[in-house]
Amino acid sequence: MGADRLPHVEHIVIVMMENHSYDNYFGMLDSRGDGLPRDAQGMPSSTNKAEDGTVVQMRHFQGTRQKSDVPTQSWHASHIQWADGRCDGFVQSIERTLPGRDASIPMTYWDEEDLPFYYGLAKTFPLATRWFSSCLGPTFPNRRFLISGTAHGLIDDLPFGMVDYPASGTIFDLLSAHGISWVNYHHLSPVRVSWRLLSRASGLNVLRVLGALLAAVFPQLVPALESKLQTTAGLYPLGFLRSINHLRPITSFWQAARAGKLPAVSIVDPDFGTCSEENPQDIHVGEGFAAKVINAVMNGKGWPKTLLIWLYDEHGGYFDHVDPPPAVEPDDVPGHSLLERNPFLRRLLSFTSYAKQIQAADDGPTTYNRLGFRVPAVIVSPYARPGYVTNTVYDHTSILKLIERKWNLPPLTRRDAAAMDPLDAVDFDNPPYFLTPPPLPAPARQWHGQ
Repeated sequence: MGADRLPHVEHIVIVMMENHSYDNYFGMLDSRGDGLPRDAQGMPSSTNKAEDGTVVQMRHFQGTRQKSDVPTQSWHASHIQWADGRCDGFVQSIERTLPGRDASIPMTYWDEEDLPFYYGLAKTFPLATRWFSSCLGPTFPNRRFLISGTAHGLIDDLPFGMVDYPASGTIFDLLSAHGISWVNYHHLSPVRVSWRLLSRASGLNVLRVLGALLAAVFPQLVPALESKLQTTAGLYPLGFLRSINHLRPITSFWQAARAGKLPAVSIVDPDFGTCSEENPQDIHVGEGFAAKVINAVMNGKGWPKTLLIWLYDEHGGYFDHVDPPPAVEPDDVPGHSLLERNPFLRRLLSFTSYAKQIQAADDGPTTYNRLGFRVPAVIVSPYARPGYVTNTVYDHTSILKLIERKWNLPPLTRRDAAAMDPLDAVDFDNPPYFLTPPPLPAPARQWHGQ
């Protein structure tokens, strides 16, 4: 274990953005992949029905700033959208879980004029047309799959009561145990990172309980208390002390990429409040950030031995027409809501409106035996096969499989043991085609953050 089996790659870089389906971004990508079905005029023909029978047609989203809080990718909404494989519940998922909101928003898309850099990226480097999120649910469970091969029972994005840890640990534990360098680059100040992670530690779980109580008494505080993701490595708060020395500000990423000194494994997080592409953010801001990251890697001194994967954590509630396939259950931990995983809170909040909101969002099955909807994904490397499209079924644990294959590491769960790594997208038997980085279109808006 720990032996390097892929010497062509010294740096693996993961850029995981948020909340868009394949069809929502690449449905209009011509002659590549499996995008939206078209009519005789070349326009998207997919529809979903509202509860009153009204047919809602796919349409181009006007503008690039998304609507607030809609669509939704909650556990319950995602299973309504899936609809036993028909993928026709996207409109009704809004009507049933967010009544009064614009239920047509899930049936929208953007195209190459809106996202020139992303389309150029997908036309140049290998495009994965069957990269699925790891479960039919929101951000936190899916990002947990990325780092541990399991959601470990989590089915929502509520931070209260997250005091668990998977039996086999995370990929970070494996890397650290074998002396393999890794860094999670982020956008927070050191003080904020330390406080956020420390406040999630088990010894201070009282803060989380207090937060839940405040949410019950003052529902208007819920958006602020339902903490947004701070760092991907922080999704298991009990791992705080193990991860704190591996967190670096995004400014360090630019320096390390330029100098060719990135660690063996990098997770480059967007600013989850401004450029992750979650609603209601402007997608141009996120595209600009991702473009800066990818260009920094391609133009850095470490590019000749780098493999970067750009993808999304889940579909964000936006329509995709491909039925997610069955998946291997990662472990024996069933999905359970906040109220189920915290009996004290369940008794305390049982008669509040907040408890009803949680129950509505978390309703549904308790299994992880199906992948989530497709997300955009491109494999970027000097060894990438030019113009290649892969139809291999991947999910986020495919990244774990790649890391495990390179360093001969054991799988964390049954899910990553069964996963396919994305190495069909690269060619190590011939000189690297993209050793000189190819020119890519400029993003619609340059990112001017740190």
